[in-house]
Amino acid sequence: MNKTVLGIFAHPDDAELMCVGTLSLLKKAGWTVHIATMTPGDKGSAELSRAEISKIRKAEAANAAALLGGTYHCLECDDVYILYDRETINKATALIREVQPTIVITASPNCYMIDHEMTSLVAQTACFGAGIKNMEADGEPFGMVPYLYYVDPMEGKDKFGVPVIPGFYVDITGEIGIKEETLSCHSSQREWLRKHHKMDQYILAMKQFANFRGTEINTEYAEGFRQHLGHGYPQDNIIKAEIGDLVISKNLKI
Repeated sequence: MNKTVLGIFAHPDDAELMCVGTLSLLKKAGWTVHIATMTPGDKGSAELSRAEISKIRKAEAANAAALLGGTYHCLECDDVYILYDRETINKATALIREVQPTIVITASPNCYMIDHEMTSLVAQTACFGAGIKNMEADGEPFGMVPYLYYVDPMEGKDKFGVPVIPGFYVDITGEIGIKEETLSCHSSQREWLRKHHKMDQYILAMKQFANFRGTEINTEYAEGFRQHLGHGYPQDNIIKAEIGDLVISKNLKI
């Protein structure tokens, strides 16, 4: 087993918001960490040009990944225009062939933003297609379908406001410091969110949601996940096998 985990997300800071605590635990368990974004975050500024903010945000993402001892990749798609198409699928497939992850973690398939949903679909197909010889993607076919996990949607709800129930939780109470530290690398987003989302609680909002998930399993902070269990994908929970008692399942009554 290649002990490599790859997070594939739409934008710089998505991984830090939703799963860096779990990535940190896997790193401590001996895993190599890679974080990829579909875009460089080129629309994430009210003042800077696309080229200027892209350069800044890729540097922020690389710095955040480095704090985990990880590696950052950008597939150079465009914010708001992430598409489920041949070119995008081939880019993601080529990355999986290059990195050869046993675990892939990606965005929720139901979320408030189409970029997240398209990223989720692309990652799903790339995991399956990475081992197909006749795919048009670069690189040699990867010899397994990776374990595929979805993070929580933002605020734990779908686009209709319906709560999304995790399949399992990871207790990240001991990792909340690195989660805060990596998210702090994305300083360019504070002003952007103040102007576009009318919020100035970037890190506080992250901690509040992690605390909300934590209270559901009687701990301080947690991250929620669902595993892709469709035909052809691994069926056992390798995250549970690797980090043990910090992975907790619970049936919620909402």
